[in-house]
Amino acid sequence: MDIKSKIESILFISSKSMSIKRLTDLLKIESIKVEQATDELMQDYQKNQRGMQIIKQGARYQMVSSPANAKLAQQFIKDETTGELTQPSLEALTIIAYRGPITRIDLDRIRGVNCALILRNLLLRGLIEAKFDQRKKETYYSVTFDFIRFLGLSQLKDLPDYERLHRDDTLDRMLEQTKDNI
Repeated sequence: MDIKSKIESILFISSKSMSIKRLTDLLKIESIKVEQATDELMQDYQKNQRGMQIIKQGARYQMVSSPANAKLAQQFIKDETTGELTQPSLEALTIIAYRGPITRIDLDRIRGVNCALILRNLLLRGLIEAKFDQRKKETYYSVTFDFIRFLGLSQLKDLPDYERLHRDDTLDRMLEQTKDNI
């Protein structure tokens, strides 16, 4: 597969900017080749006047929506962040509240579907936060103080049946089984 295609996929799914070092580590390719391919990709997007573009600051890159579509993107985000939460979003938020911090992979396994868009929506609303664990090389999601305050709680442990559901052995076994099957 083409280096530019791989970089494009990574930048597309990333919710934040990516350093050349991080891209190099992921792709296992020399950093000079990664930087050249990323710069070419950035120029391709600019030249073709696409709805997306890649921006660069120092040695970091990020895929963003085109400034020409800013009003449309702002309206979409406003609609996404002010409407009611969908049933799948509420389910994911409940799992994150009781089981967090949790990885997206474990959330996907529990719900049985890809939760990337739900996580993005919850992040935009400020209900959850993401923290990258350098040692494990995984992102963990947990609820924010705003979420706890919105529910009128002083801490997550005040949720109904928190202790029992936070450490549900059945769920832990199920997650381990699905990891073993992958």
